[in-house]
Amino acid sequence: MTAGKVFLVGAGPGDPKLITVYGVECIQQSDVILYDRLANEKLLDYAKADAELIFCGKLPGKHGVIQDKIHSLLVEHALAGKTVTRLKGGDPFVFGRGAEEAQFLVQHGIPFEVVPGITSGIAAPAYAGIPVTHRDHATSFAIVTGHGREEKGQDFLNWPALATGIDTIAFYMGVGNLPYICEQLIKHGRNPHTQVALIEWGTTEKQRTVTGELGDIVTIAQEAKVAHPAIVLVGDVVGVREAIRWFE
Repeated sequence: MTAGKVFLVGAGPGDPKLITVYGVECIQQSDVILYDRLANEKLLDYAKADAELIFCGKLPGKHGVIQDKIHSLLVEHALAGKTVTRLKGGDPFVFGRGAEEAQFLVQHGIPFEVVPGITSGIAAPAYAGIPVTHRDHATSFAIVTGHGREEKGQDFLNWPALATGIDTIAFYMGVGNLPYICEQLIKHGRNPHTQVALIEWGTTEKQRTVTGELGDIVTIAQEAKVAHPAIVLVGDVVGVREAIRWFE
């Protein structure tokens, strides 16, 4: 039997209208769809009536279907000649483990395509009225993980470079480590008065933005009970929000 094909599709940041046209086409033609918790389930309305839908959602520290199982399911269904969409929140190659899945498919001779998606580090700030770059405030932008590989318990981030060399920093999965993030940035030279925005459930009807400064955002976040999923955006472009906030 000829192997099927796997599409690693970025579902976008939350608003179902922000998926690409090609991403929708992949969903429409697929026999099997493996979807993440942060991929809006409204996108499954595009699926064929007889498509098999498999939830692969994960919470921080709580994995519904472990990554090895996801790998196995992709190969199993593709080897059965099926067209498979792996629907991932944001972009497959931005902290989405899409590269690991692609490597596994290569090892097993499964053809695949990567369909990029809009990542939340850009989209959530945009919906909060915050440009990640601005010629008056920020000429550099970085996307950074808010936690390292938990099983190693190590921090590989270049804090001196991040603190003093990047104007705007978007931390993914950083709410739980917010005290450590702020401590390290200040310790390595970032002004404690640098503005910070925490954006929950960006681009969705549940979006909420909480702002403060590096020196006080931890307390503000605790009082506001900010929770995952949220982007931690550090940089003085946050101040532009007051003039151009449009969504909330």
